[in-house]
Amino acid sequence: MGSEGKQDRRAPDESSHVLYLYETRNKIYAKRFVGFFRKLKKRSSIPLLLGYLLTPWLQIDGRQAIWFDLPERQFHIFWMTFWPQDFMLLAWLLIICAFALFAVTVLVGRIWCGFTCPQTVWTMMFMGVEHFFEGGRNKRIKLDLAPWNFNKIWRKGGKHGGWLLIAFITGFTFVGYFNPIRQLSVEFLTFSAQPATVFWAFLFAAMTYMNAGYLREQVCKYMCPYARFQSVMFDPDTLIVSYDEARGEQRGARRRDDDRRAASGLGDCVDCGLCVQVCPVGIDIRDGLQSECISCGLCIDACNAIMDKVALPGKLISFTTENKLENSKTRILRPRLVGYAAGLVVMISLFLYVLVVRVPLELDVVRDRSLLYRETSRGLVENIFTLRISNMDNRDHDFQIRVEGDYEFKFIGDQLVSVEAGEVLTHLVRLALDPGFLETGNADITFVVQASDDDKIIDSEHSRFIGPFSR
Repeated sequence: MGSEGKQDRRAPDESSHVLYLYETRNKIYAKRFVGFFRKLKKRSSIPLLLGYLLTPWLQIDGRQAIWFDLPERQFHIFWMTFWPQDFMLLAWLLIICAFALFAVTVLVGRIWCGFTCPQTVWTMMFMGVEHFFEGGRNKRIKLDLAPWNFNKIWRKGGKHGGWLLIAFITGFTFVGYFNPIRQLSVEFLTFSAQPATVFWAFLFAAMTYMNAGYLREQVCKYMCPYARFQSVMFDPDTLIVSYDEARGEQRGARRRDDDRRAASGLGDCVDCGLCVQVCPVGIDIRDGLQSECISCGLCIDACNAIMDKVALPGKLISFTTENKLENSKTRILRPRLVGYAAGLVVMISLFLYVLVVRVPLELDVVRDRSLLYRETSRGLVENIFTLRISNMDNRDHDFQIRVEGDYEFKFIGDQLVSVEAGEVLTHLVRLALDPGFLETGNADITFVVQASDDDKIIDSEHSRFIGPFSR
């Protein structure tokens, strides 16, 4: 084969670079290190986990506390019930959450990712199971390199069994928000659950198993969009996990009794690599701020422990700001943060006001268009209307129906109707009027529906009464 057909295997020099667009994931063996921030992560995740797992089991007024009843198009959230027409409130709530995330990011960086993100919380649980069965970092590395034997099989099997159990509980609970979870438990135990329900439970369990068991840092690095636009919200006063390069460089090992001034110009970093070993996303914080960093603070715990061992001051890695690292003054209140905070206060206030004044009643009026009007044997003009009364409250109500307009209409039909909680009642009524009153051939009318036991539950809808021209 000639030289033209051979690949160029020359070693790349400083002017040539190789870019790998696709790279196989290198498994990260994160070292378990107990410190302040790990304890904080654990304590902050416990309320979130308990809230997620226990909320569907709570009962309020005889129903599940949070229940998204899709077939009935009712969304029960504690003491309130929302309907599809209330989706604007959901959009409003999502906007509020987005602004809150922006404000928190400007102030304290990716604190959400490091302590309260579900991906972080579930990954931490999976890593705990992994540590229980396979041991610490070095033991896990040796176990993966060891040949398959009984010890490796039972440890790997126990780990994956624990992962599958957590994943199934997660998927089952998720489906329990859309189906009554107590009934769902009986159906699963008796193998009588609907195929669609079983499908979604196991699908969500499989996604949990993959994300927290295998993908882990890949989700944070490549799948989560937050890592991509976080830098837009950062400023020199944002609190981030940072390495004090001026103090730490040059790196080098030393003993506890070494005088760092006589250590040939070495900085405080002893280059132990522990900050990299404990990082759940496998980055080196000493390389500067990186989009992969989730601000979990585990590298701070590891570095502070090493600084204590070599009798050096802590906080070589710490939550700090760029301005503070450059010996400048850190500003807490700045225009961007004040703007986000002001917007949040306004939006939350308006949102709460809308919730307070929200009337759990909706009235729709449809006039019979197949017959504009008809004349009765008594010479009156009659129109037919269909009223759809939606009782969006959690209690049954008796509703009084009345008609308001410029004339005294004769109401034909029941003016007092009973509507159960969450029910939509279709009610047919007729209005009659002497045609001599209709100078223009039509008249504006208003149907008013009001709960007889609560004056605040009232709604109205405009319509039109049509008849012949009297002139």
